[in-house]
Amino acid sequence: MYTPKFTISNKILKNIGQIEAAKEVIENAPLVPYYEKQFKSEAIVRTVHHGTHIEGNDLSLDQTRQVLEGEQVVAKERDIQEIINYRKVVNLIDELAAKRGGYDTTMLTDIHKETVDKIVAPEKIGVIRKTKVVIKEEETGKIVLQPPSAGEIPHLLEELFDWLNMPSTSDIHPILEAGITHYYLVSVHPFVEGNGRTTRAFSTLVLLRENYDIKKFFSLEEHFDSDLGSYYDAFSKTDSQSEIIGERDLTYWLEYFTGGVAIELAKIKDRIKKLSIDNRLKGIIGTQVALTERQMKLVEHLSENGTATMQDLKNTFPMVSEDTVLRDVNYLIAKKIIKKEGKTKAARYVMANR
Repeated sequence: MYTPKFTISNKILKNIGQIEAAKEVIENAPLVPYYEKQFKSEAIVRTVHHGTHIEGNDLSLDQTRQVLEGEQVVAKERDIQEIINYRKVVNLIDELAAKRGGYDTTMLTDIHKETVDKIVAPEKIGVIRKTKVVIKEEETGKIVLQPPSAGEIPHLLEELFDWLNMPSTSDIHPILEAGITHYYLVSVHPFVEGNGRTTRAFSTLVLLRENYDIKKFFSLEEHFDSDLGSYYDAFSKTDSQSEIIGERDLTYWLEYFTGGVAIELAKIKDRIKKLSIDNRLKGIIGTQVALTERQMKLVEHLSENGTATMQDLKNTFPMVSEDTVLRDVNYLIAKKIIKKEGKTKAARYVMANR
């Protein structure tokens, strides 16, 4: 029976805390349906683009969007087909997330079928590899991964799915569960080709089945693609501990994985908060207004806390002079975005439409 080894380090705790904080903002933001649809559509484009770009696809983000919207793009046929396939994979994991029952090999092979359709030989589509593979660096030829032999794969996959299906596994935070699954499948390398895309899709499936979809506004792939060196380094440092997957300590990998998710969700959270403030300001003063980053943070502070003293507002920017903060506050008052209640040192500031 597979039992992943890892320690809940301070870094993991911090990352999970940031993830939960971002999730709370994202899931409770009062976005109108138009923006809900926009955020989901953008997440799909980012997922498809970055999920294939990691594996060497040359299409840009805009070209990916064009392919998904049915427009003609001048590019390699394989690159276009990979985009089409991965869009189908996104649809498939939505279907599999709603499917009853436990995890099994069929789920994995079904994802692989969509991933490599019309790209690899038919006899290799959705089929667990029966040959040995060695992963080498393209430039140096250095071996970076020696996955288990083909004969071990069925048993290793069975162990993973048994672990995922155990009732006690649901006690593990979904992000950690997805991260462990991600690492395990990359290490097993069950297919001749298409392992990375299949693995990342399956990891997302774990989150969806654990009801951790965060409105489907996120893309696990985006952060990994932004710094492939760190992505592969996190695998390498973990792989080097032992030839046996079950003996490896996954703490370092999970620190990296949770950190990536935290960064991705923080970007979405910040966009949503800014959008919410922009809409609120438009409702207050009837038009869009240009604010500096400091002024936005002051409005954000008042929006979240309801009220604040001048000292509270100063504490928001400990490295900024009192006069500078006061100028920002007076500007917001002049624009009728916030207002001052009271005239003594105990005066408080609130949003103008409170």
